[in-house]
Order: sequence, then C-alpha cells, then structure tokens
Amino acid sequence: MDIDKLSIEGAFVVTPRQFADPRGVFLEFFRRDSFVAVAGHSFGLAQANCSVSAKGVMRGIHFALVPPGQAKYVTCMQGSVLDVVVDIRLGSPTFGQWESAVLDTVTRRAVYLSEGLGHVFLSLEDNTTVMYLCSEGYAPDREFGIDPFDPQIGIVWPDIDIALSDKDQRAPSLAEVRDRGLLPDYQQCQQFVRTLG
Repeated sequence: MDIDKLSIEGAFVVTPRQFADPRGVFLEFFRRDSFVAVAGHSFGLAQANCSVSAKGVMRGIHFALVPPGQAKYVTCMQGSVLDVVVDIRLGSPTFGQWESAVLDTVTRRAVYLSEGLGHVFLSLEDNTTVMYLCSEGYAPDREFGIDPFDPQIGIVWPDIDIALSDKDQRAPSLAEVRDRGLLPDYQQCQQFVRTLG
C-alpha cells in the first residue's frame, strides 16, 4: 500500500494495491506494520462503525476531547464520499485548515486522522457504505460537532442537495466551540500521541 501524508500533521491517505482476476479483487485496506512505519505509533482498535448513506448525506464535523480523543481510519466499501479532515487543534500550524479526498470503489483509498482532528464526509452516491475503525469507543459526553458550513473553515462542497442530522444542523461554529473551551490543544494532542505504542 502507498501512504501519503497530508499537509495536516497526523492525517494521511492510504491507497491499497489491488489484485484483480476473473474472480474479483483482493486488497489489504489496513496493515499494522505499514501504518506504524508512517504514523510512528500503533492504531488500537476499540470500535468499528458502518454507515450507509443516500446521496447528499453529510455526517460531521465531529471530534472528541483529547485525551483520549478518537483516531479514525475511514474507507468506502460501496459508492463514494468526499472525506474531509479539519485541523481544529489550538496552536497547530495548520489550525482551521482542511484537506479532502474522494474515497470510492475505484481507488479503494482510506483516510487516517489522528486524535484531535475533526472529520466530516459527504455521500456522493446513493447507498454509499463507509466503514471506519476507531481507536476509542463512542462516548457521547466527550464528542462534539462543528458547523460544516462555517465560513471560517471554508470547506468547498460539491453543488448537490445536502442532508444533515438535526444535531449536525445545530452544530456551533469553530469560534463558538473555541470560546466554550472544547477544542483540543495541539501540544496536548502531540504528547498523547507520543504515549501510543
């Protein structure tokens, strides 16, 4: 597999090598040794999620308090999504910036985002199935959202009808979340990641 670091520290895109024959396709969408070689730490799996979405469904921007945060390894098993990583770590050199990748069944890429980063994806096709491995289980009292249309972040979305959950529709701006003292601290995130084996 090929692993490319994004400009946001702690995030990268994984492109697996696909082996096709008349029976179909085989690929490794995650390898611990390849991951550790790039990330410099292991990825402890605590929960695996599956999301099936109609075209235009958006989920996020979501993040969890650090420590322990919640790192994610995201791939698309059917359909396609625009997957977006947002740096919401106070003090980070790329604070407020975002990067995106299309995840689909052609390249079968995956995106990894470290603890302290925000995540959102937009389904580009009906019946899009996204699988994501999480380093920590769901903890509603430690997980929060940010408005995916916040102009301070400025994510450029495709021109399609977008559907959000009620919770995501009510999500506050990045500035409001910062003022509430909920944003992860870049140095604290770095220190936490260094403790991972």
